[in-house]
Amino acid sequence: MIIKADQIGKKYRREWIFRGVDLTLSAGNSYTFVGPNGSGKSTLLQVLAGMQPASAGKLTYNLPDGQLLDDEDWYRHIVLAAPYLELIEELTLSELLYFHVQFKPFRPGLDATTLMDRMQLSHARNKEIRFFSSGMKQRVKLGLALFSEARLVLLDEPTANLDRQGATWYRNAVEELLTRPDCLLLLGSNQPDEYDFCSNVLDVTQWK
Repeated sequence: MIIKADQIGKKYRREWIFRGVDLTLSAGNSYTFVGPNGSGKSTLLQVLAGMQPASAGKLTYNLPDGQLLDDEDWYRHIVLAAPYLELIEELTLSELLYFHVQFKPFRPGLDATTLMDRMQLSHARNKEIRFFSSGMKQRVKLGLALFSEARLVLLDEPTANLDRQGATWYRNAVEELLTRPDCLLLLGSNQPDEYDFCSNVLDVTQWK
């Protein structure tokens, strides 16, 4: 998976959030976008993910063989975990995992039961998501992203709402993900302990 950004920019009304972004992001690597609150980290991640349209420039997505990926198939290859994304709170954890796997398969060797074990949430399998703590919800979001079969994984503020135990769980899971040569990991963060394993750290303020 390779993402190429050619002079992309995003603006709201007359204000540019960022512009002139030239990047080549390739599988087997991780990239972290840093900057102060309100600097555009989350917006840039969402544009790179195709969740928001760019106001300027061009984005292309290529498979490892160089084949250009059609925009309509892009969603099959991407997962995103972020504090601002909502879960379906009326579902139990078991029901949510069953619903998720209809659209995005889990990584080989994983099913709903083993995934709940990996997320350390087996005890809550029959509890509705609305009764989960904020930390439990964040672990579900991260688990769905880190353990789904996807070429591009985006994590925005990944340890938000996690306690120390949860942050340790995150580090172990993300380091396991990084052993996969076919995976491209993008992070948005201003917390060094969320990305200190990453050698490609990009300050979004350079594109203001």
